[in-house]
Amino acid sequence: MNVLRSLFIRQLLGAALAGLVPVVLVAFLSIPYSLGRHPDERGPVAASGTRHMT
Repeated sequence: MNVLRSLFIRQLLGAALAGLVPVVLVAFLSIPYSLGRHPDERGPVAASGTRHMT
């Protein structure tokens, strides 16, 4: 019974990691790409005199 339980837990953890790893990779690769920078970096500073008046 113990052998079956450890096998089940090992398979469950393997399936969970197999589903979690692609999600983490996509998140950490696509967020900086869509922002054009790393989330910790400051964005471009806009000039204070230029405003779009619509």
